[in-house]
Amino acid sequence: MDILSREQRSEVMSRIRGRNTKPEMLVRRTVHALGYRFRLHRKDLPGSPDLVFPGRRIALFVHGCFWHRHNGCRLAYVPKSNEKFWQGKFERNIERDSQAVHKLQELGWKPRVIWECQTRKAELAADLQKLLENTP
Repeated sequence: MDILSREQRSEVMSRIRGRNTKPEMLVRRTVHALGYRFRLHRKDLPGSPDLVFPGRRIALFVHGCFWHRHNGCRLAYVPKSNEKFWQGKFERNIERDSQAVHKLQELGWKPRVIWECQTRKAELAADLQKLLENTP
């Protein structure tokens, strides 16, 4: 049983952002400090990637571990209430992500994912540098 009313829960959920999240902003600041320039949220590309590097044809997604189901991550837990709803929602998110990656690859782009838990590690700058330099 939820401790909030439907209206209260709706209000809480409406405040969850899809853009300019803390992990995304951290990745953006780090990439910029490394000297790379990028475009944001290109709607003309499948999945509207968070950061786009047109010259390198890299589309970077910054995924939240909970919403996008990072395998093996402690942040990707399943809420105890209304499990059926959450499972359906998570499955749709995973399917949508998979389709976006596939479509980007078909268009000749190199889609990459940075997970929320990776942004909390000291190696973030090194990981991003490696990802952007060594992309085949």
